[in-house]
Amino acid sequence: MKRLFLVLHLFVFIFLFTSCNGEVEKPNAVVQNKTLNREMALGVMQKHLDAISNRDLETLESTLSPEGNMQLILPGTETIEKTSGFMEYHREWFKTDNWTLDSKILNSEVGETMAMVVVESIYKEPERNSKPYFNRMAVSYDLQKINGNWYVIKDHMASIQKSTDLE
Repeated sequence: MKRLFLVLHLFVFIFLFTSCNGEVEKPNAVVQNKTLNREMALGVMQKHLDAISNRDLETLESTLSPEGNMQLILPGTETIEKTSGFMEYHREWFKTDNWTLDSKILNSEVGETMAMVVVESIYKEPERNSKPYFNRMAVSYDLQKINGNWYVIKDHMASIQKSTDLE
């Protein structure tokens, strides 16, 4: 009987020790995972923005969903669907070389498998209709985590102010 009592106490002690130990380490692991997840998502977002500014089609395509799900939403146009449509739009746009695009990430919300990022972008042309041109935009991006990697799946741009608005 004494032996059974000791064995039961030993099991309870081991259970409590391992439970407490797991609870102490779990929050740190969750915080580290969230931090890593956020860093990975924002890293892909910055890579995507740099690829656009540098007119780098290969790198740009590497930031897009391998499943082909992509939407590009621009003012005054129909929604462009699929990665192929997004790439064709950028292929044509990148052929013109008289523009610059400066972008900065304003805020983000990163979950386990989905992320949302808001970016301010300023598009400039040195001359359009004999005048300098700019378009200050807010761009919202959605990213999805697929097989452990983050990819851009939506790009929705809205103009805030254009130089032509000031005329």
